[in-house]
Amino acid sequence: MDSYEFIVVGSGHNALVAAAYLARAGREVLILERNDRPGGLVRTEEMTLPGYLHDVYSAVHPLLHAGPVWADLGEELTARGLSYVNPDPPTGVSFPDGRTAVLHRSMDAMVAEADQLSPGDGDAFAAWMSAFAPYAGDVFGLLSRELSEPGARAAIGRLLRGDGAGLTPFAVDLFDTAQTTVSRFSSPVLRAMLASWVLHMGRTPNEPGSGIWVTLFTQTAMRAGMPFPVGGSEALVTALTQLVTEHGGRIVTDTEVHRILVEQGRATGVVTADGTRMAARQAVLACTNADQLYLKLLGGDAPDTLRAQAARYRYGRGCVQIHLALREPPRWPDPRFATIGQPFLTSGLDECALAVAQGMAGLLPADPTFTVDCPTALDPSRAPAGAAILRIQLLEMPIRPRGDAAGVIDVGDGGWSDDLTNRLVDRVITMVGRHIPNIPDAIAAHAVTTPDDLARYNPNCGPGDPYGGAHDLAQSYLLRPLPGQPGHRTPIDGLYQLGAGTWPGAGVSGGSGFIVARQLLGA
Repeated sequence: MDSYEFIVVGSGHNALVAAAYLARAGREVLILERNDRPGGLVRTEEMTLPGYLHDVYSAVHPLLHAGPVWADLGEELTARGLSYVNPDPPTGVSFPDGRTAVLHRSMDAMVAEADQLSPGDGDAFAAWMSAFAPYAGDVFGLLSRELSEPGARAAIGRLLRGDGAGLTPFAVDLFDTAQTTVSRFSSPVLRAMLASWVLHMGRTPNEPGSGIWVTLFTQTAMRAGMPFPVGGSEALVTALTQLVTEHGGRIVTDTEVHRILVEQGRATGVVTADGTRMAARQAVLACTNADQLYLKLLGGDAPDTLRAQAARYRYGRGCVQIHLALREPPRWPDPRFATIGQPFLTSGLDECALAVAQGMAGLLPADPTFTVDCPTALDPSRAPAGAAILRIQLLEMPIRPRGDAAGVIDVGDGGWSDDLTNRLVDRVITMVGRHIPNIPDAIAAHAVTTPDDLARYNPNCGPGDPYGGAHDLAQSYLLRPLPGQPGHRTPIDGLYQLGAGTWPGAGVSGGSGFIVARQLLGA
């Protein structure tokens, strides 16, 4: 039986980050991946026409650039061919009636933008950022720490209790909604631009606990921008893979792990689909969600309490991504959008909240809020000369539709059939055309990623959730992945869990990979 110090189940970017740290430290690492190449939801392909390189799933990496992984590994990844472009401005918003706004990375410029939208909103924005400043160090530090460890508990205590007898203002922010957080602004355009971003963190505008994520997103975008790799998101995977293998790590694809072996309470190896056994002398790292780990991979070796909790692990909303091959770049009426990162197209924050409610009720939203991005504005290598790509990302979608809020589309049995998908695409393209006048005329071809595609491709998406499980308060922070496992160390010795189903959750940050690697290396 082949033997390695560490065996990693799955090769999402968090798994690759953990493996990179271990391999750089001279440790022996094997990564096993069920798909044809590593990377998980970080993948780039010619989905529409030859020469058009689309990010199939995730695309931008601000969380990575704002955290410790890029500080530690950025130089080495750059030396292996990874380079980024950073759009300016990073994001914005467009309304169908022509109103727009952009988020500036400069505080002075952002205050001026807010004041132009509504006098007084600039001062409100500056005051909001200033009020968060005393907490910023601890909050951003927690994104790369095990929340159950003593140092993290001390930071949480400072954030919530401060030096007084009562609770801090941050404690209110932690439980507030995104809609309440942005109610300090008079401009509906500014409110929509900021609060809609919680959709990209698996949360909703009127959900308790979503408010703090508006603040975190705004701070992150102003600090790090909205960087994406030249050549496509998968360029990050290519560089991480090279870093791992150059330091002696091994990555095996088309190999699915069916069982994690446990002997006398310790993880000792894995069994693959073809029955091959491999031994792990130090630890097994499972880049899986709690339901996959405790209900499938561990079998009867899983503790009964955690099996019961894993059976109640919940998935959130679905995602639909429409990938457009364009004959020419999008012609935005607002010239600032020519090089923008990822703006929202919306009718307003209230309409966004309504669309979310419709999606959560199983209905196709009548008026969805969504983002678009055009990487070719800064990276023309991803399309033929003079052409462009555009990605439309809808995050209020039901995983299995049971109706249409507009009463127009027949959803059939709820599966994402070609007919259902195409009719939704028609609705969305019509909406995009209200913001970008040369859409749909510039479209040469399109492809779609549906919740069914996500479910088929990656078990961690469950029935079609791109964020690896619901991120509401009952399944976040110390309750993620499970109440009985408030961290990445499982109760089974030598078994660690990482990925979007663990803290700090979804997004290309490398956070859980960083946390687990530090634990294993004793840092």
